[in-house]
Amino acid sequence: MPADLSAVHTARIETISTAVLAVATSGEGFFEITAEIARFLDGIKARNGVLFLFIRHTSASLVIQENADADVRTDLVTALTRLAPADAGWVHEIEGPDDMPAHIKSMLNGVTLHVPVVEGEVALGTWQGIYVAEHRARPHRREVVLQFVGACEQA
Repeated sequence: MPADLSAVHTARIETISTAVLAVATSGEGFFEITAEIARFLDGIKARNGVLFLFIRHTSASLVIQENADADVRTDLVTALTRLAPADAGWVHEIEGPDDMPAHIKSMLNGVTLHVPVVEGEVALGTWQGIYVAEHRARPHRREVVLQFVGACEQA
């Protein structure tokens, strides 16, 4: 089956805008940050480019996941727990039994994302959202670096 290519849009890189988003988590789970990202892009009047995200932690991660049904996020926590259980006999336990599994989950999911920005909006699919995945049992304050590279509206 042949693929269809949309019209090509070209933008000149004129701007690099950076901010740090602080996210308070309540323990293990997924915390959506899509709305905060939209506010960042709106605040800088972003038009077309790419948004880079980087989480400054080794026991939390960033993911793009379904945002329509909360059961998906519950099942994802269950799946990650099965992949890296707290009671697996890890050597590294200095920060508690959930720390080494959190490092593994972070490694599996990753700490960076890059998302196209088209006409001022992240080019996510219909049911997609951007999340901080907290892998520790206790609440934490996580920092996500947001960096937009592209073109913005002219003042």
